Amino acid sequence: MEQKERLEVARHSTSHIMAEAVLRMFPDAKIAIGPAIENGFYYDFDLPRNLTNEDLGVIEENMRSIMREGVSFTRETVSREEARGRFASQPYKLELLDAIPQGEEVSIYTSGHFTDLCRGPHVESAKELNPEAFKLLSIAGAYWRGDEKNRMLQRVYGTAWLSRQDLRDYLTRLEEIEKRDHRRLGRELDLFSTHEEAGPGLIYWHPKGGRVRQTIEDYWREQHRKNGYELLYTPHIGRSWLWQTSGHLGHYRENMYAPMEIDDQDYYLKPMNCPFHILIYQAAIRSYRDLPLRWAELGTVYRYERSGVLHGLLRVRGFTQDDAHIFCSPDQIESEILEVLRFSLRIWKDFGFQDIRAYLATKPKSSVGEEADWNIATESLKKAIQTEGLSFEIDEGGGAFYGPKIDLKIKDALGREWQMTTIQFDFNEPARFDMSFVDSDGKQKRPFMVHRALLGSLERFFGVLIEHYGGAFPVWLAPVQAVVIPVAPPFNDYASSVSRLLCSAGLRAQADLSDTRMNAKIRGSQAQKVPYMLVVGASEQQSATVSIRTREGGQMNNMPTDEFVKFITAKVAAKETL
Repeated sequence: MEQKERLEVARHSTSHIMAEAVLRMFPDAKIAIGPAIENGFYYDFDLPRNLTNEDLGVIEENMRSIMREGVSFTRETVSREEARGRFASQPYKLELLDAIPQGEEVSIYTSGHFTDLCRGPHVESAKELNPEAFKLLSIAGAYWRGDEKNRMLQRVYGTAWLSRQDLRDYLTRLEEIEKRDHRRLGRELDLFSTHEEAGPGLIYWHPKGGRVRQTIEDYWREQHRKNGYELLYTPHIGRSWLWQTSGHLGHYRENMYAPMEIDDQDYYLKPMNCPFHILIYQAAIRSYRDLPLRWAELGTVYRYERSGVLHGLLRVRGFTQDDAHIFCSPDQIESEILEVLRFSLRIWKDFGFQDIRAYLATKPKSSVGEEADWNIATESLKKAIQTEGLSFEIDEGGGAFYGPKIDLKIKDALGREWQMTTIQFDFNEPARFDMSFVDSDGKQKRPFMVHRALLGSLERFFGVLIEHYGGAFPVWLAPVQAVVIPVAPPFNDYASSVSRLLCSAGLRAQADLSDTRMNAKIRGSQAQKVPYMLVVGASEQQSATVSIRTREGGQMNNMPTDEFVKFITAKVAAKETL
């Protein structure tokens, strides 16, 4: 058995041990599901009271006792009637039993005094589990079957490994993840906030977060212009006709907000930008000479997400998508896909992400569009990936019903993979809107349409960026690039003049003229992860210099102020970290 499979079996078995430990504390508890998940396991319980963090320690000790008892895991195949009898007092298990298709065998596992409706597999004996290589991590609420209409259960999360050292390494990694949590850093660095009372899942960008966003947007616009894109701006609402034609009301309505009535017509907040771009395309007769058209928009969209899945910047209800659509003829598609992939990779590397992997999703069983078009599109995606030398996986049948796609996934500083860029063909909307162009033979033909979200959304990208850098952004992105700190009040004027000089050079700088002592100002700026602190006193004022301290503890004394401007400007231009 490979290590990955051994881990999954060990984690699933540990979840059963946990369920027995909980039942020892609460004999009348109702149990739901307890699968192995990435890096661990969980189990859902319906309990007579809410668990506390103190309870986790008690459950852990009970689990270790059960493991040391060395209970065996035994599997039985039983009839549905027998299973119903075994779980007569467990309504969630009975519901799961009813969901098992007729003709499929029903299996149960027993370990010690605990029996569960389960497919397995499990270890043969609890002696195979290391009592020093697991830990219970947290308690969370979870609706039964993920449905808000159902009862809220208590979910206990844990992690399990094959060795104590593996557990220690993982817990150390969790500590680093916690340090980098974008929600915590967002508060500490004063970047953004959310306000439940005003509406969950909506992001409020603070001035410092706004500076980073503006820098990202300015860079994004500049790069798009350089790469032949035109920028569009479209409305936030559209009449129901638009969403009926696009198919969103038929396929996506549950993620759209309720309509508002204007002039006796239903209008919807837009969940996508693409129908608006199509309307602009159709505002004129298009010729093959006009193609390709590359249109991009930082368009704010609104999508309903259940409150239980909202998560800081990473899962929101209103966000700005860095959207683009390419309209081209069949003979242009291969070169266009290659160029958009190259463009995407350059952007990611400028933001400091080097480990990038591609996933090619191909035609599913149910689809729209001509087979020949699917073949052309899929081959162009594959060739582009191969030309760029990217490692990739093929997701057979994983494409949307309306076209194949490439997903680019990046790895952050902690090795976590994030799905970001999508390059998606669409054979559905061009047909629904009856899009066409006049080809060189004078005939009307359907253009190819490619959706391309590069960063995904500014909100989610900012969350990933915060966690990747732990809030210590590269100089070019830092909300405050330099703080000028006078050693004493008599040098406030000189500090202010240095700050003004930096700002006039296009840098984001400020002077700290507060009454706080100099060392406290330096510590405060380091805590705010400012790249450079410029300390100025009598010597610096007399020589028109600054003494530099970096957020990482480096030091450079008495650098002429104009040289520092050149120094930091070069760092910004090169997109260096420090």
